Amino acid sequence: MFDDLRDLYQEVILDHGRRPRNFRRLENATHHARGDNPLCGDKMDLWLAFGDDGAIADAAFQGRGCAISMASASLMTETVRGKSPTQARQLGEAFRQLAMTGRCPACEAVLAEDMERLSPLSGVHEFPSRVKCATLAWHTLNNALDDSGQEARSE
Repeated sequence: MFDDLRDLYQEVILDHGRRPRNFRRLENATHHARGDNPLCGDKMDLWLAFGDDGAIADAAFQGRGCAISMASASLMTETVRGKSPTQARQLGEAFRQLAMTGRCPACEAVLAEDMERLSPLSGVHEFPSRVKCATLAWHTLNNALDDSGQEARSE
């Protein structure tokens, strides 16, 4: 059973890594940030567009990196759509916990469905050098939400 789940998670990561969703420049973006992981060469640009209700209406990215980095950005852009900035930050913090430990005991029921969607990346905690690959998109998201113009770095 455990091997079947691991195989499924690997397949999800490979699928999103090879064919990332929302891999495009977002022309109507209201927020933008760059991310860089100089240790392994992962780089990305992230664009966000907010709706009239203040929630993230669209998210897109472009960049280059390993399958984990691309899969994480792909899953993140799908997951943050429709979220308020506060909800997106909460989700990012929960994901970082998941990536570092393999679980997220503090995830409330409100995040449970989203965290289940992100769970294929839970195995990166077994490879500490890959945690930075998985979290780069989420650091970049925080900078985009801050609209600070600073580059997110995961070193």
